[in-house]
Amino acid sequence: MTERASGLPGARGRRRLYLMRHGEVSYFDPEGRPVNPDLVELTEQGRTQARAMAALLSEIEFDRAAWTGLIRTRQTAELVLAGRAGPELEELPAFREIRPGVLRGLSPERLQAEYAYGLERAAEPDARFGGGDLYGEFYARVTGAFEALLLEPGWTRMLLVAHDAVNRALLAWTANAGLAGLAAFEQDPGCLNIVDADVLDGRILRKIVKALNLTPANYAKQGNYLTSLEQVFFGRPRRR
Repeated sequence: MTERASGLPGARGRRRLYLMRHGEVSYFDPEGRPVNPDLVELTEQGRTQARAMAALLSEIEFDRAAWTGLIRTRQTAELVLAGRAGPELEELPAFREIRPGVLRGLSPERLQAEYAYGLERAAEPDARFGGGDLYGEFYARVTGAFEALLLEPGWTRMLLVAHDAVNRALLAWTANAGLAGLAAFEQDPGCLNIVDADVLDGRILRKIVKALNLTPANYAKQGNYLTSLEQVFFGRPRRR
């Protein structure tokens, strides 16, 4: 039996997911107004974060690598994998980010409550992210896709570049924390999480968070005292 079929060395059936958040982007225009999140691209800082991750992961041999269909995840993955012979990037749209509703026109106080601190209400019945996607439906979508991915045969080490809330949901599922866990799992731009899972006979026997929110450009989080959503909200340009 090959290592790929049997799992990571010394652990039968164990596979490892390298779960990244894309690098830094800006979700607001120069006037401080929200922009279409489907169209944002990496900032120069975001590219620097992706290159730092490429150096960290340079000796890891990936069987698979995927992005979510949103350009910021593809740009990050391409920079992480630059110079490698393979694997080719796969698009996995089931891992697209949660979508807010219409944020334009909201007062600064309402915008702050809905966007910067909305995850704290994720477990409430019929709660929505910024008036958009239902948290429950979002969680079911991404965790269902994650379970199916873990059960797919033929891979041992995979890179998945996804998003803040997506990663939080996958980590909360791994930790059996449910929707109430979303606010607790911080995801800084360009970070890395490592999740191991033991898969035997078509069943996930155990799941383990091996590493969480690693940022090679700033391991100690020096000067980073805001949550990831506070970084976006309070760092946005202010309207004149």
